Amino acid sequence: MASSVSFVQYVCDQLSGAGEIRFKRMFGEYGLYCDGKFFAVVCDDSLFVKPTKAGAALLADPQYAEPYAGAKPSLLIQNLEDRELMTRLVEATCSELPAPRPRKKKES
Repeated sequence: MASSVSFVQYVCDQLSGAGEIRFKRMFGEYGLYCDGKFFAVVCDDSLFVKPTKAGAALLADPQYAEPYAGAKPSLLIQNLEDRELMTRLVEATCSELPAPRPRKKKES
């Protein structure tokens, strides 16, 4: 089952305190970016955040699951209601992730 755009927009709204949250359709689901840094996916109307020590430490009982078959386990976020916690989670996660690689310009 594919994720609905309305759910993805809701997730982005809940995470918006962390910075500029954008989504991009990827492989039938959605990738999430905070200030240009890829940090999560939405699959089957569920949020999966890249696992980091800082992110897991913020959650009382971190749950790990594969967003899709064959994927590495990610933090499964089931309670999106606490906007302050979601903001801290995204900030902590992104602080541990590497900066995005600069894109090479296409030569004409």
